[in-house]
Amino acid sequence: MRSARFRRTRRASAVTLVSALTLTALAACGTSSSSNNGSGGSEGGGSSDPTAPLDPKTKVTLTIDCMPPAAKAAELKEWKEDVAEFNKTYPNVTIEGRSTPGQCLEPPRFTAMLKAKSQPDVFYTYFTDLPQVLSENGAADITAYVNDKSVPLLKDIDPNVLGSLKQDGKLYGLPTSNYTMGLLVNRKLFKDAGLNPDAPPRTWDEVRTAAKKIAGLGNGVAGFGEYSAGNTGGWHFTAQMYSIGGEVVDASGKKAAFNNELGKQVAKNLHAMRWEDDSMGKTQLLQWGDLQKQIATDKLGMFLAAPDDIAYMVQQLGAKYENFGMGPIPGEKNTLAGGNNYMIKQGISGDKIKAAVAWLNFKNLTVGKGQFDWARTKQDALPVGVPQPNFWLNDSKAKDDAARVANATMPVENFKSFMDNPVAGKAEPPKAQEVYKVLDNVMSGLLTNKDADIDKLLATAEAQVNQVLATQ
Repeated sequence: MRSARFRRTRRASAVTLVSALTLTALAACGTSSSSNNGSGGSEGGGSSDPTAPLDPKTKVTLTIDCMPPAAKAAELKEWKEDVAEFNKTYPNVTIEGRSTPGQCLEPPRFTAMLKAKSQPDVFYTYFTDLPQVLSENGAADITAYVNDKSVPLLKDIDPNVLGSLKQDGKLYGLPTSNYTMGLLVNRKLFKDAGLNPDAPPRTWDEVRTAAKKIAGLGNGVAGFGEYSAGNTGGWHFTAQMYSIGGEVVDASGKKAAFNNELGKQVAKNLHAMRWEDDSMGKTQLLQWGDLQKQIATDKLGMFLAAPDDIAYMVQQLGAKYENFGMGPIPGEKNTLAGGNNYMIKQGISGDKIKAAVAWLNFKNLTVGKGQFDWARTKQDALPVGVPQPNFWLNDSKAKDDAARVANATMPVENFKSFMDNPVAGKAEPPKAQEVYKVLDNVMSGLLTNKDADIDKLLATAEAQVNQVLATQ
């Protein structure tokens, strides 16, 4: 599933996207003026050795997905600045950004693009898209091109994040962001209910107790919220299963693994919170965006989320950063992890692959530069201080964390519990969206039917998920 910044795991959207707009003239912001050579070879220079970094004399043109649209003026400004800075080192590489006015990745358009082989040279995907991309022969194997010369901080990138972009030991993408889910809390409601917002619940029993206290405030306030539609219910059922050490699909990837005592534990707890405690609110069949609106207007105490939901709520819903905090996911056995990345189109020349790696390294994989230039981000009135994306390790993590704190536009201490208690991330299950769609029925059944038959809900979903997995 996608997270709030409209780039991570996939969520259903009603946004209709128009055709991609290719911007072929970024010369005004420092882009070189060489002409486009399509998807073929380089226009000059270069080396046949894939392990050698890009020669600055190499002349190529790259089409790149997900340039910020004009409506995101600050982000577009930064993109143009980064192109100009990149061209100081590589003056013969032309960057042609492609932009869409809505979501960066809209699932039907993405699928159609892959089938038509019309993706840009450098295209945006979610971690969970790798099987689909490879089934369409859409991405180049960039293993030989990515090393400590072309990506100097490679050793400091979380291997679990890079692992999401590998199959059979081969690397097919480079990360842009990552996330793990935690418990997002409304600090005002916690205080009003006599709870400590700096110490969010760490177990599901504590969540249930806190939710009852918050719901007791009245005035339509819910203590805990959950999704149950648009594939997001199944996404969160999966997150809850992970949090207590469970699985949704077994290790073989071919059988459902939630119709067991752990699955019943998740289901019974949610059903009890909804019907016995009346702490989840009467409005159900919620999906992504609904809980954010509730918590942003002080009508919801807590829900599972990725950290950057906070930035979305402030930027899009008019909330205030100081009203939110985060703790680790209750249970803390595992947490659902995801992210997004760029892949490079299969069939383009080696020089274009090198140029793409050089751009992605500068834009997304260099501490203090590109997306990690936190001083610039603050100056441009964009959020700084959200705990993720943060896929760095070692000295790179220390430097990036320090820069986030130094330039923070929000109270980073509100996320201390989340940051101080990291939970191991687990990837989404195979055929995640189809599995989530089935599990939506479990969540909606639990939250809309007081007399729900939990055993029947789980057994029916198990049979349906087994059918989904059998068609791989």
